[in-house]
Amino acid sequence: MFQFKANRAAVILFLAAPAALIASAPALAIVPGSSAAVNVDKAGLALRGYDPVAYFDSGKPTAGKAAISASFDGSRYLFASEDHRATFLADPAKYVPQFGGFCALGTSYGEKVDGDPTTGRVVADKLYVNNSPRAAELFNEDVSGTIERAEQNWPTVKDKVAE
Repeated sequence: MFQFKANRAAVILFLAAPAALIASAPALAIVPGSSAAVNVDKAGLALRGYDPVAYFDSGKPTAGKAAISASFDGSRYLFASEDHRATFLADPAKYVPQFGGFCALGTSYGEKVDGDPTTGRVVADKLYVNNSPRAAELFNEDVSGTIERAEQNWPTVKDKVAE
């Protein structure tokens, strides 16, 4: 049954992004072959350079500036302002995305799937990202159930090798 669910998740996530979006999508943050628990690119940048504090402040994904950065737990984050950087440094664990910035929906199915920071959403004072706008729609259909399943799966998913 679990294998079916994992395959179902892969199919859902693949079908969630129309072909036109796949062709024009930005480079994935996920590093193939990595077993890191945080979704970073080859340079160690998390959230594809989006400001994690902005989701809490304005509710919108906001690109950070390369000149304004901070590191936490081995990953580098960018910020839109020095104020956001200071806020982050006061309590970094509050602002980093859940499930290491991997897709919450994918994690709920036991898969380690790249997260797209443009799908970021704060729920109960925690940041969640999904793989695509369609995956975010599916996440929104059962937010509490998806989060609960993802939290149960995360201890196993976090150590999986990214593909």
